[in-house]
Amino acid sequence: MLRLGQHVRLTPKEIEYFTRLTGFAPVGIKRLDDLHSYIKRCKRHYWGTSPDTVALHQLIDDALSRCTGSG
Repeated sequence: MLRLGQHVRLTPKEIEYFTRLTGFAPVGIKRLDDLHSYIKRCKRHYWGTSPDTVALHQLIDDALSRCTGSG
């Protein structure tokens, strides 16, 4: 992810990974808030407490941490 302050641009590799992982392309991501909103929408779509859902949420969180460098 390329970042300048609050402005961000996902790399093609990150876009591909998020799309494959969530089933939704991260379009219109221009700020960190947009990225966090995208993550929130994906998690809301895949809700529940099953082990598979928990694992998917963890994969999404891990991908977000790698992008933002907060992990």
